[in-house]
Amino acid sequence: MTTHFTGAAPPYHGGDPYADYRAPEPGAVPFLHLPDLADRRLGGSVLAASDEFFAERENLLLPGRPVFDPAAFGHKGKIMDGWETRRRRGPSADRPHPAGHEHDWAVIRLGVPGVIRGVVVDTAHFRGNHPRAIAVHGTATPEDDAAWTELVPVTEVGGHAANAFPVSVPRRFTHLRLLQYPDGGVARLRAHGDPVPDPAWLAALGTFDLLALENGGAVEDASDRFYSPPGHTIHPGRPRSMAEGWETRRRRDDGHDWLRYRLAGPAVIRAVEIDTGSYKGNAPGWASLSVLPVGGAGPGADASPGETAGPDGTETGAAGHGNGGEGWHEVLPRTALRPDTVHRFVLPEPAPPATHARLDVYPDGGLGRLRLFGSLTPEGARHLAERHRRLTG
Repeated sequence: MTTHFTGAAPPYHGGDPYADYRAPEPGAVPFLHLPDLADRRLGGSVLAASDEFFAERENLLLPGRPVFDPAAFGHKGKIMDGWETRRRRGPSADRPHPAGHEHDWAVIRLGVPGVIRGVVVDTAHFRGNHPRAIAVHGTATPEDDAAWTELVPVTEVGGHAANAFPVSVPRRFTHLRLLQYPDGGVARLRAHGDPVPDPAWLAALGTFDLLALENGGAVEDASDRFYSPPGHTIHPGRPRSMAEGWETRRRRDDGHDWLRYRLAGPAVIRAVEIDTGSYKGNAPGWASLSVLPVGGAGPGADASPGETAGPDGTETGAAGHGNGGEGWHEVLPRTALRPDTVHRFVLPEPAPPATHARLDVYPDGGLGRLRLFGSLTPEGARHLAERHRRLTG
């Protein structure tokens, strides 16, 4: 179902600028739990734009929601947190309006190539200067203008709104093209989907981080996401603040928190890295790691790479790990953690070939990153290569 809004929003008259912001209910958009493959923190970039007279194209991919300062003006006019082009004009006084096909455009390189499941074209704070309509195209060969595939057709959008559109094109894309008709401003572009890594690159690496988003890993579920989402734990780099990790609320019971991951493919884990960076007074006290061996029973066991078994936005139990004990094999026993520290553990013997991993933290707290280093099994490598061929053919 397409969830979008049309028409201009009322002028801003003071107070909370988001008070009249139009957005779908979180549960109404089924793809929002998937990672944003265009995220600047993942390496996404706006390579070019037809015009950026009022506001820079790079703002499109900034993390966080757009901000609005009613008093901020520059020498070109109102300073906006988004991408805004100048007003188009027709060819003459007799034809002052631009033709219906005229548009501005921006080309985005995804931080992580993959299958796009849905896009959000957010016009927050662009109340009367938003585009009349938008379209989104995708490609894996941006040099060839004929290779662009329509992901979202030309569709009317509204001002000061999160316009969400599902995409049903089962292909791997590396670049997007955002078109706005005929001109105007867009605050953010989000491209939610499933990563599809290059199997040749992973084969060349041999041993790599099996959880990294860029390599095809995924967070399937978590006990708690009160302060920040668990998906941050598989982002590249180290967390620069608590906002870039995963943090739970304080427990007032005798349970503990947990995260469940899907590996990039069936693989053997050899080393573990648990990073509590930026968590100085709220890191977990202890952690343990378990894996779900290939063919093991348990939640998510039937999920193939690129197919999330459970919604990342679903909370599935506050008192325990919520996964049951059946099939899980502990590879790192309960181990003390220190605040603001990178902890590295070489497993005394390789874990059994596995498809999933579960980190249990005791009793609660914040985690910056989890890295599981290992290698795909021959079957896992074949599966990833076949999937890549299917989605790029």
